[in-house]
Amino acid sequence: MTYVNGAVIPVPTANRDAYIAKSGDMAAIFRDHGALQVADCWGDDVPDGKTTSFPLAVGCRQDETVVFSWIIWPSKEVALAGMQKAMSDPRMGNGAMPFDTTRMIFGGFEMVVDV
Repeated sequence: MTYVNGAVIPVPTANRDAYIAKSGDMAAIFRDHGALQVADCWGDDVPDGKTTSFPLAVGCRQDETVVFSWIIWPSKEVALAGMQKAMSDPRMGNGAMPFDTTRMIFGGFEMVVDV
């Protein structure tokens, strides 16, 4: 069954180009290790909430933009193996990410509806 890794990430707005470049590099690595699709979406209409919202969930600051990202895999087994291979791939590098990784939220999801 199709499996999805999803993330919500607060990215400094000034780092948009650096984020897109890093994301493109990482997408190629994930694809090489079994991902079917990798998508990163720059927040355009992401309202602040009073109780909950994407910005609240990641502690988004005034100078940051929320990014919504996902990776689609053929199965959870391929996702687990592919993610492990991707993280140890030398192309992943040790360079700094263009955002605060401690405020990123992520998880794995079994796709139950795909129309």
